[in-house]
Amino acid sequence: MDPKRRVRKAVIPVAGNGTRFLPATKAMPKEMLTIVDRPVVQYAVDEAIEAGIEHIVFVTSRNKSAIEDHFDDTPELISSLQRAGKNHQVSELERLLPRPGAVSFTRQQAPLGLGHAVWCARHLIGNEPFALLLPDMLCYGIRGCMAGLMDLYNETGGNIVAVEECAPEETSKYGIIGKGESVRHGFAVTKMVEKPHPSEAPSNFYLNGRYILQPEIFDILARQERGAGNEIQLTDGMLRLSETQSFHAQVYNGRTFDCGSKHGFIEANVAFALARSDIGSLVYDSIRNMVVSHEAQMTAA
Repeated sequence: MDPKRRVRKAVIPVAGNGTRFLPATKAMPKEMLTIVDRPVVQYAVDEAIEAGIEHIVFVTSRNKSAIEDHFDDTPELISSLQRAGKNHQVSELERLLPRPGAVSFTRQQAPLGLGHAVWCARHLIGNEPFALLLPDMLCYGIRGCMAGLMDLYNETGGNIVAVEECAPEETSKYGIIGKGESVRHGFAVTKMVEKPHPSEAPSNFYLNGRYILQPEIFDILARQERGAGNEIQLTDGMLRLSETQSFHAQVYNGRTFDCGSKHGFIEANVAFALARSDIGSLVYDSIRNMVVSHEAQMTAA
């Protein structure tokens, strides 16, 4: 196996039901909820393309057709915008449209976990290393997280994960890795532990939802027994893969928002809105006024 085969494809799992956002997700995929004015899933696609990915495989489920429609052409809408002279919006929509044949969709017929969702993409990925981006985990920084992972992959080959630091007392919320020997763009991974007690955690570096994996993971996932939640867990599969292949980690120089939670979703909207040149100052003034008003009410109470 060539440890540095080029990474051309990415898997983006979008099969989850989004029950934490009901009733908003009763008829709308949770990945289509917007951060300011674009769906959560669009940010993951943009990040993958920035990193040089040429083909994106979406793993979907029932009632996710809105995601396919979002990444398809809309000639009626384009014509309507052109007639109205809204050329800037036309340009933006055309810029976001993937090249023909650059996206594929496959179904995860049963909710059997992230590992099973990744396994469902096996025939579309083939015998190639691939990127994996969890769209709920929205990365915010000057440079996309996956682009940084590509730098590390080009240095070390093998399997790559992105990590961030959490408070030591919060390790039981995350998948935690052990830190080994440093390399130019990161360090070797010595352990992977799912949600360890702080007293048993090998570090406070947690997996933030960005990976580059070798295709041998598919054979492992095909034979893997169900783990936590009676699901096929990706972390269990990576642990097996780490017995025969190297894993390295890079600390993401940014912040990841968990948009699968209401708190993280609201935080992401605020952060991305504040960073916008067109609305940032307006949003800042509104939030500042709301905070002052809220604190006054709390004091009065």
